[in-house]
Amino acid sequence: MKRSILLSLATATLLCASAYRIPEQSADSIALSGAYIANSSGADASYYNPANMVFNPDMIQVQADLTYIGLNEISYTDTRNPAFNSTSKSESFIVPTLFYSSEAFEGIRYGLSLTAPGGLSKRWEDPYAKTFAQEFTLKIVEFNPVIAYRVSETFAVAGGIRIIYSDGKVKSNGTGIGRPAIRDMEGDTTEFGYNLALAYKPISALNISATYRSNVDIKEEGNAKLYLSGTKLYDGGASVQIPLPAVAAVAVAYTYQKTTIELEYDRTYWSEYKTLDFQYKDAVPMVLRAFFDDPIPKNWEDTDAFRIGLTHQYSDRLKLMAGFAIDESPIPENTLNFELPDSDAMIYSAGFDYRYSDKLGFTMGILYDKKDERTVHNSVINGTFKDASALLVSAALRYLY
Repeated sequence: MKRSILLSLATATLLCASAYRIPEQSADSIALSGAYIANSSGADASYYNPANMVFNPDMIQVQADLTYIGLNEISYTDTRNPAFNSTSKSESFIVPTLFYSSEAFEGIRYGLSLTAPGGLSKRWEDPYAKTFAQEFTLKIVEFNPVIAYRVSETFAVAGGIRIIYSDGKVKSNGTGIGRPAIRDMEGDTTEFGYNLALAYKPISALNISATYRSNVDIKEEGNAKLYLSGTKLYDGGASVQIPLPAVAAVAVAYTYQKTTIELEYDRTYWSEYKTLDFQYKDAVPMVLRAFFDDPIPKNWEDTDAFRIGLTHQYSDRLKLMAGFAIDESPIPENTLNFELPDSDAMIYSAGFDYRYSDKLGFTMGILYDKKDERTVHNSVINGTFKDASALLVSAALRYLY
């Protein structure tokens, strides 16, 4: 069921951020390690900072991106028993995103984005690890219509509605270590939130921006099947609630001649995630409650990320980009588990933008997310996770008319 999925959310994500949040949604953002709040332009400003849409050329802009995400194998070495050693499956995904920014209507711009702001997939086949997380898969899709208003020549504000759809599944199987409990769950949900943004350009070379994306409580509802010693003891409705956390970001971008530097700080409010508590429509047999029905403490912590992005206009048609970021993990040692063996990360990226004509352009970005090795001692884990990393490669086409 989806609940566990959410756990997976905790995820990894994949990608390039702490737990299951994915900041990088467009080729430009990937090329800049997510440092794209103040310097966002074009159609993808509708997602990163919709207030910046008012400073776009007075044209309709559309952008479509396709991103490859590759997650390498994670190895776990246990200090108690070599039989507990495990290696996760490698994963790969293709993720499309879409952005739109309107022309001006008396100081107002409209925009929308279709993105994947979070998600995860983690699979273990070794007996000990799959007892807790044989498979955790979570998909999150966000549709975000926004509106921006130009308050003055130098100041703009914006806001929008977050429409979140998610689905997922979770499997665990303890039979390999003499724990005869199996679960197979899946579910989905649609939830709502909001986002706010502002942009201030006191001079043409300087942009000071701030954005806020609200917390969205994702309550997955679906079906769960629970087994003991090969016998199905529960087949019915189930639900679980996990936060897609609020994120606040502030950024400054300054352009000197042909080069723009952006410095960004963002804070993710993971402390909303205190417990993972599965709810079942019908009573779970007493013999299964210790495996599947007791609330699981999480007690995640708020995290900070620091990002820097460089953009250089090499020629009239070619723009070069590079970025670097430091991102924290929100998961404390005492609650970390196999569904999300997360750790602090360093992120490196580069890319380019080529303008074919006044109306058509192409962007590519590549990002490498390297997770720190992490040694953990708690009731489930007593060992070291290493080799976790993610590779993102994104290509985008944009059109102005």
